[in-house]
Amino acid sequence: MNRFARLATRLLAVPLGLVWLEPAAEAAGAVPECWPAGAAPDPAVLVCCRWVAEDGRPRFLSHAGGGDSPPFAFGGVPLIGGSGELLGVLAVADRDLRAWSEDDVRDLSDLAAACSAQMRMRSRSETVRQAREAAEDAAHAAAGEATRVHELLNRSELLLRASEDLAGTSGLEDVRRQVGDLVGGDLGPARIDLVLVRQGMLHHVPSPVDGGFAAPGGAGVTGTEAFPLGSDWPVARAVRENRMIVVHAPPESGGADAAAGRPLATPAFDALDHGTAVCLPLRGTHDTLGALVLGWDAPYGIGVDERAVLTTLAGYTAQAVERALHLDERVTVARQLQRAMLTELPDVPGLELSALYRPAGQHDMVGGDWYDAYPLPVAPGADAAGGLALTVGDITGHDMRAASLMGQVRSMLRQADHDHPGDGPDQVLGALERACRRLHLPASGTALHAHLTATGAGHWLLRWSNAGHPAPLLAAADGTVESLTEHDVLLHHALEPGPRTCAGRSLAPGSTLLLYTDGLVEEPGGDIEDNVGRLAHRLATAPPDVPLDVLLRSLLDAVAPRDARDDAVLFAVRVCAP
Repeated sequence: MNRFARLATRLLAVPLGLVWLEPAAEAAGAVPECWPAGAAPDPAVLVCCRWVAEDGRPRFLSHAGGGDSPPFAFGGVPLIGGSGELLGVLAVADRDLRAWSEDDVRDLSDLAAACSAQMRMRSRSETVRQAREAAEDAAHAAAGEATRVHELLNRSELLLRASEDLAGTSGLEDVRRQVGDLVGGDLGPARIDLVLVRQGMLHHVPSPVDGGFAAPGGAGVTGTEAFPLGSDWPVARAVRENRMIVVHAPPESGGADAAAGRPLATPAFDALDHGTAVCLPLRGTHDTLGALVLGWDAPYGIGVDERAVLTTLAGYTAQAVERALHLDERVTVARQLQRAMLTELPDVPGLELSALYRPAGQHDMVGGDWYDAYPLPVAPGADAAGGLALTVGDITGHDMRAASLMGQVRSMLRQADHDHPGDGPDQVLGALERACRRLHLPASGTALHAHLTATGAGHWLLRWSNAGHPAPLLAAADGTVESLTEHDVLLHHALEPGPRTCAGRSLAPGSTLLLYTDGLVEEPGGDIEDNVGRLAHRLATAPPDVPLDVLLRSLLDAVAPRDARDDAVLFAVRVCAP
């Protein structure tokens, strides 16, 4: 429950998320949770949760307050059980007024659907535990049915493990792996296939074993392509008709199917000898998501008990797949948005430019790191062409809101440069801060903004203003490295904009300027200064003729944390020999 409360705060960018439960849901084993952990919601938020529970429909509101009551915004969606009963409410709250968008309503509703499925799964797990206890009692009472009771215990144990293991999966490959681990020892299929519906086609989810469709410990089948949902494959029929389909091998003596050499169930089993295959539809909240297919080498009897176990296993798998698809879609959209806003570097005579962006390693994290480079406008009355603007920044946060704010700040900083030709980078940063304050844009973070201007004989003048960002490194042609430590206070929408400073250096041919964000050098339990020192040493000892893109990749591999919890940017500029 705490996971869904935390996900709700990330997706909707609110400080408080909670799962509020009816007593019936608590009896099923669920526990009401609140994020941040230990936070106590205002009584008014709990009153709104009860309103949603009584009405049985979503409610999104902003309350201006009055008297001793502070303003707040609330959004809540009911959690529904398998029989349509009310289990509770997934809610978010903000201590400020807020206009709820259609995306907010849809996101919270999607999370509520996944949360409801999780709670139903917990309830089913309790049923499985009760069935297991009943089976144990039966074993003591009727020794003559020991074999059957043993099988029931194994099946109950399988379903209990399925409910627990599949509840913790975070991606489709993880779901595929867990299903293979679960059924490999208990049901003993020779082949497993997981197919999903996408745009009228059935697509296989690759096995972690060699990228193919392998059994637990068995051989794989690679290179299987998607096939139409309207095809005659039994797995396609199972999805279309939303029912279990069992396929037995045709007799060796003949028959149309045997004569045609038709494989069993799915193209992933093509050219494999099978006795029996079962196609299990994966029923999602709104549609059938795909199918789980199990195949045995020898004929395998699918009795009433076996059907019940397989149907329940398919239900747990469907819930895990639906959750994985939802999270994958959100993260994919956020990362595509962020990459779309990264700059294509310009070609500048006399300079070599290269940049590298690495997203956070955790699947649900995107951030506000960015780099930028663009030509500066020609100042009024100046004869020479303008120079080059360079920026590296990091907007606070690891969500779509941070990525969106980053895009706005990047565009506004470009506009500030073009609206103030001839002004220094410090004045441009100040103009950005004033614009954010006037527009009430809640942008906070760090940034380093610089101007590069050619001064003749292959030299360039670097002027920069640092708003609380990690100090850039400047490597001279002789291998000496200087840390450009001059900096001012970071960017924050609550701070009154003040004058910023501007520092300068002359860059000789062969010089390399390295800009980066803190995701490169910051890791839990580590020392940032030590990592910056390692970075400077690597930069100093790099061959002078190594291409910049190769240099950046080597710096990332050598210094960045392996388990990256923050995205990182590296941006390098090298002054070419005249």
